[in-house]
Amino acid sequence: MAFLSTSEAFTTRSQHACFGGVQGFYMHDSSAIGLPMRFSVYQPPQAAHGSVPVVFFLAGLTCTDETFMVKAGAQRIAAELGLMLVACDTSPRDIELPGDRDYWDFGVGAGFYLDATEQPWAKHYRMGSYVLELRELVLKHFSAQAEHVGIMGHSMGGHGALTIGLKNPALFQSVSAFAPIAAPSDCPWGEKAFSHYLGDDRSSWRAYDATALVEDGQRTTALLVDQGLDDQFLINQLHPARFEAACLAAGQPLTLRRQSGYDHGYYFISSFIADHLHHHAQLLR
Repeated sequence: MAFLSTSEAFTTRSQHACFGGVQGFYMHDSSAIGLPMRFSVYQPPQAAHGSVPVVFFLAGLTCTDETFMVKAGAQRIAAELGLMLVACDTSPRDIELPGDRDYWDFGVGAGFYLDATEQPWAKHYRMGSYVLELRELVLKHFSAQAEHVGIMGHSMGGHGALTIGLKNPALFQSVSAFAPIAAPSDCPWGEKAFSHYLGDDRSSWRAYDATALVEDGQRTTALLVDQGLDDQFLINQLHPARFEAACLAAGQPLTLRRQSGYDHGYYFISSFIADHLHHHAQLLR
């Protein structure tokens, strides 16, 4: 496999043959975070012969850069479609800040894909900028097409995919989400994270709230969102109906599929990952 990646820009933790391609796990020194960060890349077999479209996946609370690659079953479909997959970690890891390990839904594993402005978080909790930094690293050092880049995510990562995609339509030409935190300014997870990372001025929260971004005029390509109706977090945390209403009022194309019987976990994601990858492949080509 001639397209195994080596570079002074990152170190290789491991690489594995997978559906004719390569699943790799890597680490690099992030300028956005100011600390080492881990990421993973699946290179489909087509990447051995030329550049391919790439889709970034943002994982949810408590997850790492490995969770999606191990649990979603995405590589087989990505190999068929010729899509590169990239996943990043969900927060800085190589530092300990006061209170960053007290709660499972805040701090370590819960960076919320934003750039914190409050201390002690502002220096290192810059996951919004980090996703853009990782995009540039992947485009430079892997066989990925800069003009064909998508982004998707789950739960907290669905929130990240929607907000980053809406704010950067020139950088991400396709966007989708599984059970996203769609109105984080009005749910317990979001209120806890935003008040600590961004402060008490709720007007500053709108830049990281997908529903508010659509209300404020941000647009992107046609969105695909899947939501399980047996999701234990649906009523109190996710609020997809609010996002749907905002998109309808604004004319933002959205397909919101409500899936009976499915919960919040990776069995749900693996059941519909093929649809999402086909969604991205169609838009990126």
